[in-house]
Amino acid sequence: MSIEGEEDGAKVLSVNGFSMNAADVEAKLDEGDIQEAESSLREGLALNFEEARALLGRLEYQRGNVEAALRVFDGIDLQAAVQRLRFSPSEKPPSRRSRFRSESSHSISQSQHAVGLILEAIYLKALCLQKLGKANDAAQECKSVLDVVEKMFQNGIPDAALGNKLQETVTKAVELLPELWKEAGKFQEALASYRRALLTHWNLATDCCARMQKRFAVLLLYGGVEAGAPSLAAQADGSYVPKNNIEEAILLLMILLRKWHLGRIQWDPSVMEHLLSHCLCVDRLPYWPST
Repeated sequence: MSIEGEEDGAKVLSVNGFSMNAADVEAKLDEGDIQEAESSLREGLALNFEEARALLGRLEYQRGNVEAALRVFDGIDLQAAVQRLRFSPSEKPPSRRSRFRSESSHSISQSQHAVGLILEAIYLKALCLQKLGKANDAAQECKSVLDVVEKMFQNGIPDAALGNKLQETVTKAVELLPELWKEAGKFQEALASYRRALLTHWNLATDCCARMQKRFAVLLLYGGVEAGAPSLAAQADGSYVPKNNIEEAILLLMILLRKWHLGRIQWDPSVMEHLLSHCLCVDRLPYWPST
């Protein structure tokens, strides 16, 4: 699914093999006629209500109309949109005959594209709320994206299970959520979202995971909020369980050092600075924590 493209110098919207000129839709948006713009998209690109709203909101957001984009996004029912999935992405389609298998795979692919479009819209809605100074509301919207994905993939996202666009949205939402909680002054929620990000299999890139580990460590060290021990469900048998913020932060920093030692990430001198400034506060730590 290509949302946008260029054809003879004009912006073109293209979804599931259907295309239309974006200028026609933007003209209706300029007139303030959201319903007409929505109808044009539904007819021209064979979209349902939520998909059309998602695409309209994205257009408004890209044009810098944050409040207008938010009004469009407010019309999206995330749960209703997700329930339109004919198959869960974690399930395999029927495989009795190759023709049926091909048709089912195509249907699942289209459903994934549709869900990806909706989830991106909710992520952009969170960004709109953030820009308008509503960090708490933004965090709730961002969290809903991850809740839906986690429900779709209850055992974690398998490698290469998501299309590039949906994976990109998931990664951005995972990284944004704790920042929104911090902006809202809810540091316990920020700590919980960092743990969720690092303990759930989201298929995060190594650099993204490293950024979150460092930010989590910094919050543990300087946030002024006691995180408490990780839940029993997050503790592997025989693993070292940190007893306080400093121990957990140092474990995270040691993991980052190990990743650098293995050539997985670039050297960051601040990691060593944080580590050296606090390591004397801990009686005992394992030599190398697992990654």
